[in-house]
Amino acid sequence: MEKQTVPASSCSLVLLEETKKNPLLLNGGAGGGYPPSAANGSLVPLAPGSNVGPPGKAVPVPGPGYPERETWTRQMDFMMSCVGFAVGLGNVWRFPYLCYKNGGGVFLIPYLLIVFVGGIPIFFLEIALGQFMKAGSINVWNIAPLFKGLGYSSMVIVFFCNTYYIMVLAWGFYYLIKSFNSTLPWSTCNNEWNTASCIENFRHQDCVNGSIVNATVVTGNMTCAELADAQSPIIEFWERKVLNISSGLGDTGEFNWELTLCLMAVWVMVYFCVWKGVKSTGKIVYFTATFPYVVLVILLVRGVTLPGAYDGIMFYIKPDWSKLGEAQVWIDAGTQIFFSYAIGLGALTALGSYNRFNNDCYKDAFVLAMINSGTSFFAGFVVFSILGFMAAEQGVDISQVAESGPGLAFIAYPKAVSLMPVAPLWAALFFFMLLLLGLDSQFVGVEGFVTGILDLFPGKQQYRYKREISVAVCCSLCFIIDLSMVTQGGMYVFQLFDYYSASGMTLLWQAFWECIVVSWVYGADRFMDDVARMIGYRPFPWMKWCWSFITPCVCLGIFMFHLVNYKPLTYNNQYVYPWWGEVIGWCMALSSMLCIPVSLLYKLFRAKGTFKERWAHLTTPVWGPHQLEYMAPDIKSLSSLSAADDNKVIIFESVM
Repeated sequence: MEKQTVPASSCSLVLLEETKKNPLLLNGGAGGGYPPSAANGSLVPLAPGSNVGPPGKAVPVPGPGYPERETWTRQMDFMMSCVGFAVGLGNVWRFPYLCYKNGGGVFLIPYLLIVFVGGIPIFFLEIALGQFMKAGSINVWNIAPLFKGLGYSSMVIVFFCNTYYIMVLAWGFYYLIKSFNSTLPWSTCNNEWNTASCIENFRHQDCVNGSIVNATVVTGNMTCAELADAQSPIIEFWERKVLNISSGLGDTGEFNWELTLCLMAVWVMVYFCVWKGVKSTGKIVYFTATFPYVVLVILLVRGVTLPGAYDGIMFYIKPDWSKLGEAQVWIDAGTQIFFSYAIGLGALTALGSYNRFNNDCYKDAFVLAMINSGTSFFAGFVVFSILGFMAAEQGVDISQVAESGPGLAFIAYPKAVSLMPVAPLWAALFFFMLLLLGLDSQFVGVEGFVTGILDLFPGKQQYRYKREISVAVCCSLCFIIDLSMVTQGGMYVFQLFDYYSASGMTLLWQAFWECIVVSWVYGADRFMDDVARMIGYRPFPWMKWCWSFITPCVCLGIFMFHLVNYKPLTYNNQYVYPWWGEVIGWCMALSSMLCIPVSLLYKLFRAKGTFKERWAHLTTPVWGPHQLEYMAPDIKSLSSLSAADDNKVIIFESVM
């Protein structure tokens, strides 16, 4: 048979259908060749250490222009990074509130159900994709190049997240600094930012049913009518000192220079956590991911010893079975899982890409999911034991002090610790935990974004300090955008980012298309085979069923519910955002969501041939060097091909 010279310019496996019958072209000349599985783009594994190619020639390795991808020093680095990224502020300040709001312990039924039909399958899918393709959030979609818009979409989302999420850390750092005072500044009304309406002890019990409306409250010269308009010192500290909030989105006001310095300090911390890559990041997360658990345990021990803690915990877990019939309960469960599991951001893909090719990511996905959900449930006991104490101290129902989001972190909890003995100690512990919870989520998010950018410029663009400069540019750009959030109107900008740019709708849209592309374009069975080649066994078929049918339906259902029940954005249920503010918000949301269809249509129109030919060409995977090294076709099995396959030409380009 005539020898064929194989081009040495690519790393892809290409299958060409010919109209006329031709003999199989071989890279060699002796008998043998590629098994049938190579014809559909799937690759057959080699035993470790096996060589690929003609006898006497070793497996090609990445050349000097294409260095091998960095890997974790040890596998626990990956686990800690995933824990640090996925276990964040949402587990502490959002899940407990949703649990009490949606029927207490009953909420765990829809929550756990959606964990197994939506959370774990997509969590595993993203990690496995990164590990298999050895690429960040953009190049990972070389598995189906037509849908590379998924990568650009996730990059836009994670960039928005990196931009606004760090403001929570800046606020937390500011509170942490203010905690190092003998008297907490938010516990008294004798500060320069306090107003005449400030009152430290409301004594609502003295105004039962308004029966003494005109009477004077024992604690000060304020009637019950005036008491209704009074504010606590913690609210005034938050709104008048920290935010110094303006009248609306159009009123930017002045910069808060103290907050600006805190923001700069946090960005500097993030930069030095990320600048050297996963080798340094993997070490830092051992502290940032584990120490919050130490603080949570300390706070729980302290919380359960406080008066009112039992009532708070029972309020948290007491089941209300009637809630199961409400659609909102199921929607809240699904939305919380997509938020807390950090799905659709591309960072999990980036973390997985640094794994060893044969790492058991299937087992890792279940372990990490258990840690994530377990942390959420455990944090609820910490939060509600403290809130129970706070409600008992103020003589009000727990529902009046239970909040979520920044309201819990910067109003309810600081108020609770101010009522404890040695208040500055507990305040410092809480805000240090808050800072660490957010910090590892932040720098892993930045790592995911930078990984995706650097993957676009491999090989020839290598130069010294490339990563350091890229991280510096990313952090500087985000910091410049963040300056809009440290003004007096900054809270309105922050909420605009939070409500639209990385909202439930954008994440659900992203997750829906990820499942569709992997299961219906690339092929669910085919990807299950690829996973089996990595981990040594085939995952339970449930994963394939979820990717193909169940998870897309769950994502689409929750997405449509959000769309139908859309409500204009408001702040504190009082300030309604102007129309142009909503337009900006929808532009942020659509900037990520439209990446997928726009990229798809652009690639289809630019390609040549019939629609079928364009589709076949653009959905053919582009394999990287590691696939060729670990999973190259077994040349000895060519004889297994039948004569009927002679009309197909298989070209295997194996030089990197």
